[in-house]
Amino acid sequence: MFNMRCVIQRVSSASVEIDGKVKAAILEGLLILVGIEENDNQDDVLWLCGKIARLRIFDDSEGVMNLSVTNIRGEILVISQFTLHASTKKGNRPSYIIAAKPERAVPLYNSFINCLSKEAGTEVKTGIFGAMMEVNLVNSGPVTILIDSKNKE
Repeated sequence: MFNMRCVIQRVSSASVEIDGKVKAAILEGLLILVGIEENDNQDDVLWLCGKIARLRIFDDSEGVMNLSVTNIRGEILVISQFTLHASTKKGNRPSYIIAAKPERAVPLYNSFINCLSKEAGTEVKTGIFGAMMEVNLVNSGPVTILIDSKNKE
């Protein structure tokens, strides 16, 4: 079964650098690593964006994780991450054969960014698809959630 996969980290800050220059930076919010497989489609994008925008992983006034990134008006940074689909079944070198090729992945990645921006009601900041990036973050909690679209049914 194919699936779009996201690693969501609740952060107090995060940034992405390319060639030693900060491309994007956020304060409190979500850092999302997104991996796209060859058979992913717009349904996967829509489901994940809705789920992420409503995911209640921020503390309310009682210290209970009861608020979403939308509720707190947090920021979002999305980074493309084909290595989320690494297969390590054979040998010691991961295979990325199920990760979508750029011609398939880029339109879905861009759609994910636009959809998430609409769902969360905020600008989504990004790195550059396919670039060598350095991601810096301060994970708050720590809270890290793995969501993939195969779990939508």
